[in-house]
Amino acid sequence: VTITTRLLVSHLSGIRHYEKDITKVKEEKEKANRALKLTKSHQDKGQKEKEGKGIEKTDCVKQKKEHDSETKSRNSKPGRNDKEFEQEEYYLKEKFESVIESLKIFKNDPLFFKPGDQFLYSTYGFTLLSAVVERASGQKFTDYMLKMFRDLDMLSTVLDDNEAMIYNRARCYIYNKKGRLVNAPYVDNSYKWAGGGFLSSVGDLLKFGNALLYSYQAGQFKNRNGKLLPGYLKPGTVAMMWTPVPKTEVSWDRDGKYAMAWAVVEKSQQYGCCRQQRHYASHTGGAVGASSVLLILPEELEPEALGTWPAAPPRGVIVTIICNMQSVSLNGTALKIAREFDREKRAQ
Repeated sequence: VTITTRLLVSHLSGIRHYEKDITKVKEEKEKANRALKLTKSHQDKGQKEKEGKGIEKTDCVKQKKEHDSETKSRNSKPGRNDKEFEQEEYYLKEKFESVIESLKIFKNDPLFFKPGDQFLYSTYGFTLLSAVVERASGQKFTDYMLKMFRDLDMLSTVLDDNEAMIYNRARCYIYNKKGRLVNAPYVDNSYKWAGGGFLSSVGDLLKFGNALLYSYQAGQFKNRNGKLLPGYLKPGTVAMMWTPVPKTEVSWDRDGKYAMAWAVVEKSQQYGCCRQQRHYASHTGGAVGASSVLLILPEELEPEALGTWPAAPPRGVIVTIICNMQSVSLNGTALKIAREFDREKRAQ
């Protein structure tokens, strides 16, 4: 078989994640698909009932359901039923000197499917990607990334190296089986720098989001008098990264598809005066003792605004949340925050 970098970055390579048993992976996928079909079935049934009775749900009823859902989410203990973190390889303590060396963890394991046929989120797929970067650049992957972070002015983003003295490094926490808050166990993330081995701050992640959003929009603005600097990436590159890839799925956002290292929701509206989908890109992060999200909601630019100077990119809302707690679902919260800021801006 042939595994390309595009397949790796979209998690279509067939390389396993932490679970080594393909049977268990298939069972979990089937459960998730059944749950999704059941949810859609209930939604369709509710829509037909409303159409048959000629009655629409009021905002009050809708808000009550959303409130009940949020209350249930807040009252549940994070991490208590999270099977993801039951995998042993999350808790590796071995230190690897290079990403090439860390390939030994999975390089002899069979692929779960033919590359390109199915989607399976794989941290090890990104480990292989980092090895490609290392060989193509002729530099250690970690050196290559730290140079890039410096270019992006992300000076607080560093390797999660246990031996190094890192100022303001947060202590991480988990809930144990009894639901009590305890310190997260010691782990060494040198086997997965690309998929979960960096420490950062909300300020640095905002800079990263701004750099991407600027790059995405720079080509749409008229560059008067050469005052508009180029983006870190070409507009077409970011557009490609934020284009949904067929056969992919996203566990944390049912409206989204996976693109290239990003989950993307496309702009969509099926019926007038009904539900709208705005275009946005996001990604969550989960590690032993920590959770995060970065969400980018680009502004829907009006043609007349594009030629108005000094209007310039980036235009939109970027939300990032980092917490030192394992298994916290943050994408929904980030989206609500982004929509509130966007709504406020449009109202002005």
